[in-house]
Amino acid sequence: MIRNKSPIRRICSRGFTLLELLVVMVIIGLLAGYVGPKYFAQIGKSEIKTAKAQINALGKALDQYRLDTGHYPSTSQGLIALVGQPTGETKWDGPYLQKNTVPPDPWGKSYLYKYPGEHGDYDLLSYGHDGQPGGTGEAADITNW
Repeated sequence: MIRNKSPIRRICSRGFTLLELLVVMVIIGLLAGYVGPKYFAQIGKSEIKTAKAQINALGKALDQYRLDTGHYPSTSQGLIALVGQPTGETKWDGPYLQKNTVPPDPWGKSYLYKYPGEHGDYDLLSYGHDGQPGGTGEAADITNW
């Protein structure tokens, strides 16, 4: 019987060294440190854009309300007058919003509405991320004026 005289090769599997793992973790940390803030800044910008779009849509609904009734809802009636007929309002032809609800701002707070307004026929605003008047960046007020 003839035997194969070639040596048997063993395939050894090697794991990663601790140094290699640390290098990879540092690289991932650097990437996360660079990409993370840019990503979260974009989220803040999208919330501001959403608030502006909602204020614009609410403004159009308020204008349609005025065309039907001859006036804007009072401050006490508020934006809820866009989805439910106020008492004594005979010319109301709503609802004026598609989803039959007044949406909250992107931060979960109610939009502020005042009629007559100090800056126009009516004032419509969100206080932004912090919910306080004034501010800059994400905390800035978003208004219809």
